Amino acid sequence: MINTLYLPELREMLANGNAEGLREFCEAIHPARAAEFMAGLKSEEAWGVLRTTELELRADIFSFFGKNKQFEILETIDANEVAEMVAEMAPDDRVDLLQELDPERLDELLKLLPIEERRDFQRLSQYPEGTAGAVMTTEVAKLSEQLTIREALNEIGRQSNDYETIYYLYIVDSEDHLRGLVSARQILTGMKSPDTPLTEIMDTDLITADVLEDQEDVAKRVARMDLLAIPVVDNQHKMLGIITHDDVIDVVQEEATEDAHRIGAVDPLDESYLRTGLITLTWKRGIWLTILFFFALLTAFAIDEYKAQIDNWGWLAVFIPLVISSGGNSGSQSATLIITALSRGHITLTDWIRVVLRELVMGLLLGAGLAIMGYLASRFFVPSDVEWFNFVMFVVPVTLLLVVVCGTLTGSILPLVFEKLGWDPAMMSTPFVAGIVDILGILIYFNVARLCSSWV
Repeated sequence: MINTLYLPELREMLANGNAEGLREFCEAIHPARAAEFMAGLKSEEAWGVLRTTELELRADIFSFFGKNKQFEILETIDANEVAEMVAEMAPDDRVDLLQELDPERLDELLKLLPIEERRDFQRLSQYPEGTAGAVMTTEVAKLSEQLTIREALNEIGRQSNDYETIYYLYIVDSEDHLRGLVSARQILTGMKSPDTPLTEIMDTDLITADVLEDQEDVAKRVARMDLLAIPVVDNQHKMLGIITHDDVIDVVQEEATEDAHRIGAVDPLDESYLRTGLITLTWKRGIWLTILFFFALLTAFAIDEYKAQIDNWGWLAVFIPLVISSGGNSGSQSATLIITALSRGHITLTDWIRVVLRELVMGLLLGAGLAIMGYLASRFFVPSDVEWFNFVMFVVPVTLLLVVVCGTLTGSILPLVFEKLGWDPAMMSTPFVAGIVDILGILIYFNVARLCSSWV
């Protein structure tokens, strides 16, 4: 019955002040589903529904709202009301959200947070964006190395509500240095000998992340090792927090979004699309459009150099878009494949010879296929008075073969070069591939035409 609720029903309950019905709605389904049903509500209406629930559930449902709705609620609803919910949020989620608020509103909310949550925010927000410290949570299950299995189980029961996950339990000394790890399963099965010290069953061969390590590298390690969480330590091996699998998913999505923006020649957005100002958005798009414009201008200059040939053989102009797009498309394909392979660790710089040889062969195969289609297409566009068999027969197919080979080689080599230089391959490669291959395509096309004309 609850699953069939739509916005009119929710708004009717809000209008009638039916707090019991709204609370039942929130409690009867998963928080993510509740957030979906509330997606069409205005921020004031959504908060009207949330305020009928218990604090913990309120924070859970709020965490599944879209970023824009979260910001609207935090910025428009009375600060005293929302501060209580913000304090209930996971530390890492709280930091990510509050850091993007208007400074005045941020200060107002921080003053209303309990002192421990305020200190936690200040501690986490000091870590640079994109590092392990910026995405970790401090709600971590830590146990003293002095405890026995029985004492550890009692401690877990006492503090379980404060932990984000209890799959892994981290063993620390009196100064919070990470000593080892035990799983919840080990604790339960170890109750056969409850007086056994944790130091006898803990795993000391730990996989950790440095607090200043790049978040993408940490995410890759968690995925490769199939971990549910990874401890974050400082340079003295003190336990600072953990990065859980859901945080890793967020990192992967964030990095994928950044790569998608870069491949599309857009400087990655710092905030969501709708919260990014038009001036900022124009700059982030315009800077690369300007670079591509100058590449296109160079292409125009290249074409201008061959005006005489176009005047003599007007049909050459018909195939210019075909030549440019074939080279650019093949280059973009290669660049995308290599960038993806680099980011996922499937290839490294030491594989450059294999990569170039594979793309050379691929360019020859793809170019040969397009050359055949180019030959057939030329018969429909070239005037009947042109000696197409001795001339046009070779120009378009040979050009397509060479241009596609150049495209695949350029698209595969540039990401490797930029990776070697320490630049982001995704940001730099695709725009340059498009511009370089366009110019090369024109040069190849008209020079092939010139050579072929000498054979007629």
